[in-house]
Amino acid sequence: MPLDRTNDRKTANLSTKNGLQSKIKNAFSLPAGNAFSCPGATSFCQKICYAGQLEKMYPSFLALAMRNWDILKDASIDVMYVELTNMIDAFEAECDKWNAPKKFRIHADGDFFNMFYVEAWSWVIAEHESIQFWAYTRSDFAADFLHKENLPNLGLYFSGDPVNEAMAHTMADKGIRVAMVANTFDDAKAAFKGARCPEQNKAIPLISDKGGACVACGLCVMGRANVLFSVSKK
Repeated sequence: MPLDRTNDRKTANLSTKNGLQSKIKNAFSLPAGNAFSCPGATSFCQKICYAGQLEKMYPSFLALAMRNWDILKDASIDVMYVELTNMIDAFEAECDKWNAPKKFRIHADGDFFNMFYVEAWSWVIAEHESIQFWAYTRSDFAADFLHKENLPNLGLYFSGDPVNEAMAHTMADKGIRVAMVANTFDDAKAAFKGARCPEQNKAIPLISDKGGACVACGLCVMGRANVLFSVSKK
């Protein structure tokens, strides 16, 4: 069974005609949490994890993430590479079919769980230069490795929160972008200077006929600057 991509309205690179849903699955998901794909999960992120909440709300979404996990969790790096390549090749073909922007979110749910998996993704990203990838991670080993790989088509962010703020500053000192989340935008700004997520700040819609907020904004997709997120959206 091949890896399955995820529909995500916020990250949609192409929306349906009514502008309400994603037309192309342009994200990838694994199950969230310390017990699964998130070795860097903090007490704060596990409490507020939106993807974990979606897993509880939508059994089909959890089942998809778990199928992907079962394929990858114990796989060799070569198997990981082949599985990820096949998935991204299918995504690229679908983008060509619909003349859609080739923008792909790594982990709408889940994270980089070991070095084999990180390296496999780095190979896939490097070999698909026409696709712009973006990813947030609390796995310091993943952020450090991918940053050193200097992949021009990857928007990379270390995910910071009040619990791992010190690590986020360490990553920033290395030149890695930080996506800081806190209870409010002011709390996030107190930790890092950055731009507020415009969708959370109600500057752009979650999705429209032009696609999802992430693609419309481009800040994280292109890795342009630190970004701030608020649990309360205030």
